[in-house]
Amino acid sequence: MIVLNTELSPVQIVVALGGITLIYHILNFIVISIQNRNYARSQHCGAMPVREGSLFGLGTILKVVKISKASRLLEANFSRFQKMQTKTFSMMTNGQSVIYTIDPENVRAMLVTHFDSWELSALRKTAYTRLLGHGIFTTDGDAWKRSRAMLKPSFTRGEIGNVEMLERHSESLIKAIRLQQDQNSVDLGDLFFRMTTDFATEYLFGEPTESLERGVEDGFCEAFSGGLKYIGKLSRVGRLGLFFGRTKFQAERRYLYNFIDRYVRRTLEDAKDGEKFQSRHTFLHELSRQTNDVVRIRTELLNILIAGRDTTASLLTNTWHVLSHRPDIVARLRKEIASDLPPQKRPTFEELKSLTYLSAVFKESLRLHPVIPLNTREATVPTTLPKGGGPDGTQPVFVAKGQPVIYSSYAMQRDKNVFGDDAEEFHPERWLDTDEGKGIRPGFSYMPFNAGPRICLGQQLALMEASYVTVRLLQEFESIEARDNRPWTEEIGVTCVNKYGAKVALA
Repeated sequence: MIVLNTELSPVQIVVALGGITLIYHILNFIVISIQNRNYARSQHCGAMPVREGSLFGLGTILKVVKISKASRLLEANFSRFQKMQTKTFSMMTNGQSVIYTIDPENVRAMLVTHFDSWELSALRKTAYTRLLGHGIFTTDGDAWKRSRAMLKPSFTRGEIGNVEMLERHSESLIKAIRLQQDQNSVDLGDLFFRMTTDFATEYLFGEPTESLERGVEDGFCEAFSGGLKYIGKLSRVGRLGLFFGRTKFQAERRYLYNFIDRYVRRTLEDAKDGEKFQSRHTFLHELSRQTNDVVRIRTELLNILIAGRDTTASLLTNTWHVLSHRPDIVARLRKEIASDLPPQKRPTFEELKSLTYLSAVFKESLRLHPVIPLNTREATVPTTLPKGGGPDGTQPVFVAKGQPVIYSSYAMQRDKNVFGDDAEEFHPERWLDTDEGKGIRPGFSYMPFNAGPRICLGQQLALMEASYVTVRLLQEFESIEARDNRPWTEEIGVTCVNKYGAKVALA
């Protein structure tokens, strides 16, 4: 009689479980593939162009690292669309099929019409959360809705129209420029970032960091800039970025958290004195009326600090780099300011809005040099994009659950079919209404502050601050000369700014 040994060794059990798991995943893959194929067929999807990459797309990330170091990421991305003569294609990137698009209809579908079918990319959330926590820029769904509802009241017209605060920081900027006038040049880029740090921290905390006065000795400004560069790198290259600058980043994060937590705890302590607390109206006090969670408040402050500091400073730096090389634009700006404002008059919120040519200059700056030039969404369910498939690109394309789609406003906003043959030239007049006709209305081909439910809450604050500072500098200084003839060159962190700043001579 043969006796079968039914006892399995630990090794055999592990092997058996591994085999069962493998079979499960294979069957699951087959089922999902069949479901996806049937769904794509039901939606009449067509095949999109595929750009060949290295095996599993691993080389793509290494190429991103290389061209990012050479400050050519935006240019390289733009040239892919031009060479392939398409607005939508797919490419293996880091072992995953990624869709790239610059079709406005596809972007509109992700940001507006099918908003609930999309979320932020896992890569961005993982990278940004390391510094910013779970706030408005790093969450989706109900968590994002709660953050937006908490922050929105602080961006009403009454809250952002504080020109007295803007004037104080503009005066500090002018003073800092005059202190450097004996030098050959002033880097307005560095000063803009310090000034917007001061303005944003006073707006948020009730007290400025005085970064303009302290210069490189201001630990907060230096730590925040360093932290944003690190998470910006992580969002592009993933885990490869963990091997570079991690220790420095951890020290910067610790400094920032300790700095902000002091303000938060002091404010929460003040809340015990109801009368004194109710008389304060800073951003921090408004948040403290809604929650006493120190981490939650700090998280939202850090998220909004990006909008209040980096977006505005990048816009100012990019714009003044152009102005220093375009005396014709400066002359027209001076004429408009002199015509609409009395000499040396400090502009009001309403007066800033009436400066149509200044508005056109900023629109053109945001078109050619968007402060958020690339963005990514991932599908939360199997879905489609309306265009890009089939022989002529007019059929929908299928997007699998979890598949990333990268869209480039940098490339979209250089489309000659939308902006004309001079699309790569700085021409503010394209936005102006004249007797001959209306200025350009590009729709979803132009999205300087995103679109849909996630449109930037702070866009009016950023534009008002940039407008006010520009008017005051043009009122204060009679001449502007460029001190750096290198062309605009990308430096991408969380926002995008001219790598060489805005080096000028002002008198």
